[in-house]
Amino acid sequence: MTLEGRAGRRAPRAAVRPALLTLVLLALLAGCGLGPFAGDVGAGDTSASASPGPEVPAPEDPSGGTPEAGTTPTPLLEHETDPNSRVGGLVPGFPADLLPVPEGAEVLVSAVEPIGDSGAYQVSLNLRTTLAASEVVDMYRQSLTRAGFTESDQNPPDAVLAAQTTFTRSGGDELLVIGVLDRDGVRTVTLGGRLRGEA
Repeated sequence: MTLEGRAGRRAPRAAVRPALLTLVLLALLAGCGLGPFAGDVGAGDTSASASPGPEVPAPEDPSGGTPEAGTTPTPLLEHETDPNSRVGGLVPGFPADLLPVPEGAEVLVSAVEPIGDSGAYQVSLNLRTTLAASEVVDMYRQSLTRAGFTESDQNPPDAVLAAQTTFTRSGGDELLVIGVLDRDGVRTVTLGGRLRGEA
């Protein structure tokens, strides 16, 4: 088959953009049973409630991996055409007061997207920092507990993760999951979940 034929059979880039944006986040959240992040909540469904699962897979470093032979990798900047996400910075409306970026950290991807007409929104943040994993978690712990979130009792973290924790508010309706991967002296932080209020 010619290259033109193969290109014609590829899915439109817009269709795969959300999957690329949340590659790391979905791996982390899938183990927590978060329906809205797995795409099983309808646009108007306001009854979904999240319940942490037994094990959280480790997030993958977005810089890792190589393109398949004979293919051209899709540039990350393609996400910048999506108004709900931004590569290399915070998307407009990101709740930075609640979920601050550590000083000197490199933001890889951020996103804020309404969940139908439910009044809730999905938020995600992926960044790299030289802070220790415990320092990263403590920074978010202080911010979130001040805002009324409660940290869940921790199961032993995934063996690949340096740290992981979950925070809930509003009887579990608002939920945030944090995972920290420690590799070569740099921590890759994946944070995401469901919030309510203004975004």
